[in-house]
Amino acid sequence: MGARARVLLCWLHVVCLVVFGDVWKVKVESEMEALVSSCVVLPCSFKYPAEQQPSSRIKGMWHMKDKWEDFIYHNDPTKVLDNFKGRTKLLGSLGALNCSLEIDEVKNHDNGPYCFRVELETSKIDKYSFVDNCVRINMIEQASKPELQAEMSVKEGEPTVFKCSVQHTCPSHQPTLSWSHPGNVIMSYKDIGHGKWEAESLLTFTPTKEDNHNSITCTVKYHGSVRGEMQATQPIFVKEQATLNHILIPTISGLGAALLVGVLCFFVVKRYKKRIADLQSRNDNGFRSGEGSGGPGGREQRRSIWSRFSRRDQGRQIDRNFDSRANNACMVSGNKPFDKPRMPSPKSKAKCYSGDDFDDDYINMADTKLYGNI
Repeated sequence: MGARARVLLCWLHVVCLVVFGDVWKVKVESEMEALVSSCVVLPCSFKYPAEQQPSSRIKGMWHMKDKWEDFIYHNDPTKVLDNFKGRTKLLGSLGALNCSLEIDEVKNHDNGPYCFRVELETSKIDKYSFVDNCVRINMIEQASKPELQAEMSVKEGEPTVFKCSVQHTCPSHQPTLSWSHPGNVIMSYKDIGHGKWEAESLLTFTPTKEDNHNSITCTVKYHGSVRGEMQATQPIFVKEQATLNHILIPTISGLGAALLVGVLCFFVVKRYKKRIADLQSRNDNGFRSGEGSGGPGGREQRRSIWSRFSRRDQGRQIDRNFDSRANNACMVSGNKPFDKPRMPSPKSKAKCYSGDDFDDDYINMADTKLYGNI
């Protein structure tokens, strides 16, 4: 083949790529997450312009984006990079346009990006590398604990459901979920999109009073040697089922307490009323004795009180009259005022002093018979 023919062939190949490039399509997730030491599946589907071929006439391979010759998967195992040998495989059927790739025993440096390439055996030019649609992997060093959903407070004798779920990116090796409590377990898996899957386990059992203040634990087991928190625990509190005793005992206790309080209140009120009646009776009797039938008792009592005050006033008047008479008598005999002796005895004779002689006997006021009008 001459140089001109080779140039023409190259230009023809370029034109074919440009013309048919819009029908060579691939659908992948641009970014994926992978759990280190576990596995990851890169979902992939493609389309080519030629007539659909069987899987035996289609070659599919995955390579590094910048190095097309560095294959992480190839139908010829000898062309695969050493660090990927035995760890990659196609999960789908190329004849069904499925190019999904599984990477097992994920290393923390398996980041990519990785691109898919397809080659058809119909002709030498029916091949295409989708370098514009590659996949990059983000590594997760440790697994997160599963999500546990249930009610903390349940009723005795009524069936209850506990739900445990976990998300992952390896549907070819689904994780398993187990429970610490016996019961009916239902396991399910579903595709939640963008290369992620969810494993879910439902535990159904009928709680008893022995389950009160216990815990329910859900444990997840991933494919491979995965590190991380693999358990989720939730306490459970069981409400005892209402029985006849649960109804009668509180009712009887409440009625007994109410009856006791009522009896105590009755006796307290009765005693209080009796005391009030006694006090009112005494007051009524005193009032009647003082004012009933002319009121002699009350008047006598008031009369005796006034008599006491009258005697005191009369005594004071007598003392004043006596002092006045004595002074008058002394004024007649000695022309000096009489000094009243201290505490004079009623039986002693009145004395007066004349001049400066305090030794003379005082004059008996009865003999002189001198009063204030002499």
